[in-house]
Amino acid sequence: MRLAEFKLERYFARYEFSVPHLLCASDCESMSVRDLLAMEPGAGDALHDLWLGYTESAGHPALREQIAALYEGIGPEQVLVHAGAEEAIFNLMNVLLGPGDHAIVHTPCYQSLFEVARAAGCRVDPWEAREDAGWALDLDTLRRALRPETRLVVVNCPHNPTGYVMPGEAFAELVALSQERGFLLFSDEVYRGLEADPRDRLPALCEVDPRGVSLGVTSKSYGLAGLRIGWVATRNAPLLARLAAFKDYTTICSSAPSEFLAALALRHGPEIVARNRALIRDNLAALDAFFRRHEDRFCWTPPRAGPIAFPSLRQGDVEAYCDELVSGAGVLLLPGTTYGPYERNFRIGFGRGTFAAGLRAWEDHIHAH
Repeated sequence: MRLAEFKLERYFARYEFSVPHLLCASDCESMSVRDLLAMEPGAGDALHDLWLGYTESAGHPALREQIAALYEGIGPEQVLVHAGAEEAIFNLMNVLLGPGDHAIVHTPCYQSLFEVARAAGCRVDPWEAREDAGWALDLDTLRRALRPETRLVVVNCPHNPTGYVMPGEAFAELVALSQERGFLLFSDEVYRGLEADPRDRLPALCEVDPRGVSLGVTSKSYGLAGLRIGWVATRNAPLLARLAAFKDYTTICSSAPSEFLAALALRHGPEIVARNRALIRDNLAALDAFFRRHEDRFCWTPPRAGPIAFPSLRQGDVEAYCDELVSGAGVLLLPGTTYGPYERNFRIGFGRGTFAAGLRAWEDHIHAH
């Protein structure tokens, strides 16, 4: 297997932990271990007494029970824990796809959602969302792209990087199309729960599709990226067994402290997510006002969910603009070229408590130039 360089991760490696204003983070505000333990009496003592041997490969039963409780009609035995979403994506693509297979991936997207499949020898085509259509997905475009050898379609709602959420009717139509044409659906749902309007929230794919796979993680909606805990949930028992066997060649099992802390966080998940939703709401209001003040410079499609969006420059090259901004103001935006041929778009993140300071530094730079 030969994987292409991960453009987004290499870009972050240059700046993420040194730039004064990280204004393109994809996750929400995090917390300390101390603050997380304080959410539950006795949690600190339980962590101190934790046995640091191997953990169960599928995930600790208490953690899988908490994950299963996030879904309707899913039991702990239908959950497989991974080291973040990245391992789950890598394993699924390698289990499902190979030479002669065809996959279609909702784009723009996190690079591993298509790159791993391509490296496995699969032909991959984009199901492209367009800015001039409000980043909406068109099901007729998908139908035209389907081939007899199409084995997998990847959808990401709420969407990274645009914040798009598919309407419920269209999502139901997509599930029906999967059952009619025989391809499997893989639904990246790592921002589920962060919809601006809760009425826009889609059902999890694993709840409505007996073959489909839902992807979740503690990194995004919960802001606990340092735990490195992700999962897949599915009622597709044969596929889940194959994924569990493949995992023996990647991480085998997860970190015991991470599993303990992830289960604790999920027991208090509504409180954590509510805090992050409030932060996103306030930051997004400030961002909307910013783009209204500078509508001569930027095109802005407000996101419907999540802590990120994908605006664009009205003119100019985005890589040059991002370079100028980080060097001149210490403000890091993520150029759209890390996602593909998006030469004017950039990702902005507004899920953290430091957002207001970064936005002020950006606006000061605009006024100075």
